[in-house]
Amino acid sequence: MTETEQELLEKKALDQLLSGKSLFGKEGAFAPMLESFIEKALEAEMENHLSLSESGDKNKRNGKGKKTLKSGLGTFETQTPTDRNSNFEPQIIKKRLTILAENLSEKIIGLYGLGMGLRDISSHIKERYDTEISHTVLSQIIDKIIPDIKAWQSRPLESMYCIV
Repeated sequence: MTETEQELLEKKALDQLLSGKSLFGKEGAFAPMLESFIEKALEAEMENHLSLSESGDKNKRNGKGKKTLKSGLGTFETQTPTDRNSNFEPQIIKKRLTILAENLSEKIIGLYGLGMGLRDISSHIKERYDTEISHTVLSQIIDKIIPDIKAWQSRPLESMYCIV
Protein backbone atom coordinates (compact mmCIF):
# COMPACT_ATOMS: atom_id res chain seq x y z
CA MET A 1 0.00 0.00 0.00
CA THR A 2 1.46 3.33 -1.03
CA GLU A 3 1.41 6.41 1.15
CA THR A 4 -1.35 7.94 -0.99
CA GLU A 5 -3.53 4.83 -0.58
CA GLN A 6 -2.89 4.95 3.17
CA GLU A 7 -3.96 8.59 3.32
CA LEU A 8 -7.12 7.81 1.32
CA LEU A 9 -8.01 4.96 3.68
CA GLU A 10 -7.43 7.16 6.71
CA LYS A 11 -9.68 9.86 5.20
CA LYS A 12 -12.34 7.25 4.37
CA ALA A 13 -12.19 5.89 7.94
CA LEU A 14 -12.55 9.38 9.41
CA ASP A 15 -15.44 10.24 7.07
CA GLN A 16 -17.24 7.00 7.91
CA LEU A 17 -16.68 7.53 11.62
CA LEU A 18 -17.99 11.10 11.54
CA SER A 19 -21.01 10.18 9.42
CA GLY A 20 -21.92 7.25 11.66
CA LYS A 21 -21.38 4.63 8.96
CA SER A 22 -19.86 1.27 9.83
CA LEU A 23 -16.10 0.98 9.50
CA PHE A 24 -16.48 -2.78 9.02
CA GLY A 25 -17.66 -4.96 6.14
CA LYS A 26 -17.05 -4.67 2.41
CA GLU A 27 -17.55 -0.91 2.27
CA GLY A 28 -15.73 -0.21 5.55
CA ALA A 29 -12.28 1.30 5.77
CA PHE A 30 -10.81 -1.23 8.21
CA ALA A 31 -10.87 -4.32 5.97
CA PRO A 32 -8.42 -2.89 3.38
CA MET A 33 -6.14 -1.70 6.18
CA LEU A 34 -6.13 -5.16 7.75
CA GLU A 35 -5.58 -6.77 4.35
CA SER A 36 -2.58 -4.50 3.69
CA PHE A 37 -1.12 -5.22 7.13
CA ILE A 38 -1.46 -8.98 6.68
CA GLU A 39 0.15 -8.94 3.23
CA LYS A 40 3.11 -6.91 4.52
CA ALA A 41 3.51 -9.27 7.48
CA LEU A 42 3.42 -12.30 5.16
CA GLU A 43 6.09 -10.72 2.94
CA ALA A 44 8.29 -10.11 5.99
CA GLU A 45 7.80 -13.73 7.09
CA MET A 46 8.80 -14.95 3.61
CA GLU A 47 11.93 -12.77 3.60
CA ASN A 48 12.89 -14.16 7.00
CA HIS A 49 12.22 -17.73 5.84
CA LEU A 50 14.36 -17.30 2.72
CA SER A 51 17.22 -15.66 4.65
CA LEU A 52 17.28 -18.58 7.09
CA SER A 53 17.23 -21.19 4.32
CA GLU A 54 20.11 -19.68 2.30
CA SER A 55 22.54 -22.14 3.85
CA GLY A 56 23.22 -23.97 0.59
CA ASP A 57 19.85 -24.67 -1.01
CA LYS A 58 18.47 -22.56 -3.82
CA ASN A 59 15.06 -21.84 -2.32
CA LYS A 60 13.42 -18.77 -3.87
CA ARG A 61 10.05 -17.12 -4.10
CA ASN A 62 7.53 -18.90 -6.27
CA GLY A 63 4.63 -16.51 -6.73
CA LYS A 64 1.61 -16.02 -4.54
CA GLY A 65 -1.54 -17.88 -3.73
CA LYS A 66 -4.94 -16.40 -2.96
CA LYS A 67 -6.68 -17.02 0.32
CA THR A 68 -10.11 -15.85 1.45
CA LEU A 69 -10.18 -14.83 5.10
CA LYS A 70 -13.18 -14.19 7.29
CA SER A 71 -12.79 -11.79 10.18
CA GLY A 72 -14.69 -9.45 12.39
CA LEU A 73 -13.94 -6.75 9.81
CA GLY A 74 -15.53 -8.64 6.94
CA THR A 75 -14.39 -11.13 4.30
CA PHE A 76 -11.42 -10.33 2.10
CA GLU A 77 -8.85 -12.01 -0.12
CA THR A 78 -5.16 -11.85 0.60
CA GLN A 79 -2.07 -12.85 -1.36
CA THR A 80 0.04 -15.50 0.40
CA PRO A 81 3.64 -15.82 -0.85
CA THR A 82 4.98 -19.28 -1.72
CA ASP A 83 8.47 -20.69 -2.12
CA ARG A 84 9.90 -23.25 -4.55
CA ASN A 85 10.59 -25.87 -1.87
CA SER A 86 7.03 -25.51 -0.52
CA ASN A 87 8.28 -25.45 3.05
CA PHE A 88 7.19 -21.90 3.94
CA GLU A 89 4.79 -22.09 6.89
CA PRO A 90 3.36 -18.61 7.59
CA GLN A 91 2.68 -17.88 11.24
CA ILE A 92 0.33 -14.89 11.04
CA ILE A 93 -2.10 -16.82 8.82
CA LYS A 94 -1.46 -20.51 9.20
CA LYS A 95 -2.18 -22.89 6.36
CA ARG A 96 -5.85 -23.88 6.03
CA LEU A 97 -6.89 -21.04 8.35
CA THR A 98 -10.04 -19.33 7.08
CA ILE A 99 -11.36 -17.52 10.16
CA LEU A 100 -8.83 -14.89 11.13
CA ALA A 101 -10.17 -13.54 14.39
CA GLU A 102 -10.53 -15.75 17.42
CA ASN A 103 -12.97 -13.17 18.73
CA LEU A 104 -15.29 -14.17 15.89
CA SER A 105 -15.14 -17.75 17.16
CA GLU A 106 -15.88 -16.47 20.66
CA LYS A 107 -18.89 -14.56 19.35
CA ILE A 108 -20.16 -17.70 17.60
CA ILE A 109 -19.78 -19.70 20.83
CA GLY A 110 -21.57 -16.94 22.77
CA LEU A 111 -24.47 -16.90 20.33
CA TYR A 112 -24.71 -20.68 20.53
CA GLY A 113 -24.70 -20.44 24.32
CA LEU A 114 -27.65 -18.06 24.12
CA GLY A 115 -29.59 -20.79 22.34
CA MET A 116 -29.31 -19.63 18.74
CA GLY A 117 -29.32 -22.30 16.03
CA LEU A 118 -26.68 -22.62 13.32
CA ARG A 119 -28.83 -20.84 10.72
CA ASP A 120 -29.52 -17.97 13.12
CA ILE A 121 -25.83 -17.64 13.98
CA SER A 122 -24.87 -17.75 10.30
CA SER A 123 -27.36 -15.02 9.37
CA HIS A 124 -26.34 -12.90 12.39
CA ILE A 125 -22.63 -13.12 11.44
CA LYS A 126 -23.51 -12.27 7.81
CA GLU A 127 -25.59 -9.27 8.87
CA ARG A 128 -23.24 -7.97 11.55
CA TYR A 129 -19.80 -8.64 10.02
CA ASP A 130 -20.59 -9.07 6.32
CA THR A 131 -18.94 -12.50 6.50
CA GLU A 132 -20.48 -15.80 5.47
CA ILE A 133 -19.60 -18.82 7.58
CA SER A 134 -20.83 -22.22 6.49
CA HIS A 135 -22.79 -24.51 8.77
CA THR A 136 -19.89 -26.98 8.61
CA VAL A 137 -17.43 -24.44 10.01
CA LEU A 138 -19.94 -23.38 12.66
CA SER A 139 -20.39 -27.02 13.67
CA GLN A 140 -16.61 -27.51 13.89
CA ILE A 141 -16.25 -24.46 16.14
CA ILE A 142 -19.13 -25.53 18.37
CA ASP A 143 -17.98 -29.18 18.51
CA LYS A 144 -14.72 -28.02 20.07
CA ILE A 145 -16.52 -26.58 23.09
CA ILE A 146 -19.35 -29.11 23.59
CA PRO A 147 -17.34 -31.06 26.23
CA ASP A 148 -16.78 -27.85 28.22
CA ILE A 149 -20.47 -26.95 27.98
CA LYS A 150 -21.52 -30.44 29.14
CA ALA A 151 -19.06 -30.29 32.06
CA TRP A 152 -20.36 -26.88 33.09
CA GLN A 153 -24.01 -27.98 32.84
CA SER A 154 -23.40 -31.08 34.98
CA ARG A 155 -21.21 -29.42 37.61
CA PRO A 156 -22.36 -29.80 41.23
CA LEU A 157 -24.22 -26.78 42.55
CA GLU A 158 -23.62 -25.16 45.90
CA SER A 159 -26.36 -25.58 48.49
CA MET A 160 -26.65 -21.82 48.96
CA TYR A 161 -25.84 -18.81 46.79
CA CYS A 162 -25.71 -15.19 47.89
CA ILE A 163 -27.73 -12.76 45.82
CA VAL A 164 -26.76 -9.12 45.75
